[in-house]
Amino acid sequence: MSGTHGERLIDSTRKNLIEKGLVDCMVSLPGQLFYTIQSRHVYGFCHVNASDTKVSYFIDARKLGRMVSRTHRELTSGEISRIANTHHSWQKGKDVDGYENIPSYCRSASLEEVREHGYVFTLGRYVGLEPQEEDAELFEDKIEPLVFKFRKQQAEGTRLDAAINENLESLGFGGWGR
Repeated sequence: MSGTHGERLIDSTRKNLIEKGLVDCMVSLPGQLFYTIQSRHVYGFCHVNASDTKVSYFIDARKLGRMVSRTHRELTSGEISRIANTHHSWQKGKDVDGYENIPSYCRSASLEEVREHGYVFTLGRYVGLEPQEEDAELFEDKIEPLVFKFRKQQAEGTRLDAAINENLESLGFGGWGR
């Protein structure tokens, strides 16, 4: 649990909402969607129902949208539909055995699992990370050219430092900073 009174109140409220089955779905949206909210991610209730929900649904939409200016991102109508359709599909199929989660995008989590995570809505804990492609190249094979490039740049930096110092000395500024 968090330290300040305000944070503890939020934690307690979140816990009560979950335990009472009021949280049906949480969506994490990309940052810069709203002009007045500086937060990187905006979490919102997609649907609140008064039934005894024992499962919560998480949608991670942080990678969606496109920048329309340097400071503002927009979701396309297709992306908005994707989020809505994903949620509606889950609502219809959450009691059906054939429902499938989509790694790194959406996942249904049991009440017990949410409890185990301390009632936190950090979506990465539930939806997981994007599957990473296996890299067959050995670390040593990758690092060797980088070390060579670094050493070459270090030598060039040393050469440039000497040239700059020589020029400063020729201008009468050789004793400065020593």
